[in-house]
Amino acid sequence: MTFRLPPYPYDRLAGLAKVAEAHEGGMVDCSIGTPNDPPLPAVIEALASSGTERGYPASAGSAALREATAAWLVRRFALEHAPALAACVGTKEFVASVPHLLRLRTPDKDTVLYPAVSYPTYAMGAELAGCRAVPVPVPTGKMGGLDLDAIAPDDAARALLLWSNSPSNPTGGLGDLGAEAAWGRAHGTPVFSDECYTEFTWDGPPRSVLQHGGEGVVAVHSLSKRSNLAGVRVGFYAGDPELVEFLRAVRQHAGLMVPGPAQAAGVAALSDDRHVEAQRDRYRERLVFLADVLGGYGCPVTLPEGGFYLWVPVPAARWPDAWVMAEALATDGGLLVSPGDLYGEDGAGHVRVAVVQPLERLALVGERLARVRHG
Repeated sequence: MTFRLPPYPYDRLAGLAKVAEAHEGGMVDCSIGTPNDPPLPAVIEALASSGTERGYPASAGSAALREATAAWLVRRFALEHAPALAACVGTKEFVASVPHLLRLRTPDKDTVLYPAVSYPTYAMGAELAGCRAVPVPVPTGKMGGLDLDAIAPDDAARALLLWSNSPSNPTGGLGDLGAEAAWGRAHGTPVFSDECYTEFTWDGPPRSVLQHGGEGVVAVHSLSKRSNLAGVRVGFYAGDPELVEFLRAVRQHAGLMVPGPAQAAGVAALSDDRHVEAQRDRYRERLVFLADVLGGYGCPVTLPEGGFYLWVPVPAARWPDAWVMAEALATDGGLLVSPGDLYGEDGAGHVRVAVVQPLERLALVGERLARVRHG
């Protein structure tokens, strides 16, 4: 199998950014989803004062980080017992590397099942491992989750793992984590549940696959979005003891270690829930505000069940595709968004808008779009 790097429309995205930047007041970047709000002051203090710079950090995470992580999981999801867990260098690295590592454990499996509309790293991880990347569609009428009945028997038999993502990036939909865990156990397929947006669940309480037992499942979490620490690269995975220990041991030998100061920052962040509640309030206010702005511009959108993205349908009578709509938003509002086909073929016909900018910047978009009249 020859690996070929998939094309990515950097030039086209740069062109949209240039159009948006031409506005007086500059571009309002709601494309990538980079956190914009300040992290907890205690996190900055921990980064500066941990005294861990000289020593090699524990690959699985320091005792303090693992204890803080376990306490957060039990507290947030009302688990009876803390699961097996270990740290990772941000979850994007983990998502990309897991298929390759699992093939060392199960070399006869060669298929990675992943959400059809999703961040491209799930499919890229399969490619890097020399596996077949097989997308699984969402159930009819749903914004998130996996249509497990759509998985072909041959694909199920060859599955190395099944990726889940709830709340979904980019759609904001929620999946049935209990059904996914049961499917994995019935087929002998590990289920890896990417739950990085769980703190921003709007439809009910936060959910984890761990609430349905630890056998055959691994939950993946990150502090990037929860605590505005994308640049610090702290994540963790928890669940099935055998899977967690296998991945921990292999990753240790691969030198995959979260830096000591970052681990100290993780302890501070996981020990505080108040800053997350404040961030939830910010994102909820921005979602409601920008959804109203876009509706007034002729682009009605439903608020997500989770996450801080608006998944906006392209009005077919107005624009032929998401790229043309994105260009119009850049031209009329100075707003940079992500065309939906960046998240798979099934994402075409939508744009993703990340409400990471402060409300005053989103208000600027509202003022610009209000000046535009469309018939």
